[in-house]
Amino acid sequence: MKFNATSRSNKGTSASRRLRRAGRVPAIVYGGTAEPLSIELDHNEIFHAVRKEEFHASILDMVLDGKGGESVLLRAVQWHPYKPQVLHVDFQRVSKSERITTKVPLHFINGDISPAVKLHSAVITHPTTEIEITCLPGDLPQGIEVDLAELAAGAVLHVSDVKLPEGVSLATHGDVNPVIANAQVKGGGAAAEGSGEETPAE
Repeated sequence: MKFNATSRSNKGTSASRRLRRAGRVPAIVYGGTAEPLSIELDHNEIFHAVRKEEFHASILDMVLDGKGGESVLLRAVQWHPYKPQVLHVDFQRVSKSERITTKVPLHFINGDISPAVKLHSAVITHPTTEIEITCLPGDLPQGIEVDLAELAAGAVLHVSDVKLPEGVSLATHGDVNPVIANAQVKGGGAAAEGSGEETPAE
């Protein structure tokens, strides 16, 4: 995915306010061997881009001052507290030969045909909807599928149960192994692990 950026020389709070009034968004690119780079973005373009899931889990091609070729990863988006307005964006440079650590979304499939749902009318909850992985930029998946076709009533899936694509590994944080799916039978009787808003099986 590509996005357009323009070099920015004026910095500071006042300069950022002027940019936002003009429909622009201040941003920064950091990482790698180069110095941090201040840039500005068109608000409408970046507003729609950051609302797409794939923009958060893809290596992006930054077209800077009309020239492309720099690969970056979206790292942070600052939103206005109550307006639909992007205030600031952070990007990180990436190298094809260096592993990166980032979060990618989980895509749950076949929950509606699982034994938990078809035989026991269970409700499948998803307390965790993204996981942190480590991989080379070329191996970065935009999302990871979790097949729930064999999920039984009362069963619980953890992050460690996810089948990862080749070249991708979990970014481990000690013994943390959160629940990603929980088949709760209506009226109780399901595993009690995990928490989260109940949603119908996908």
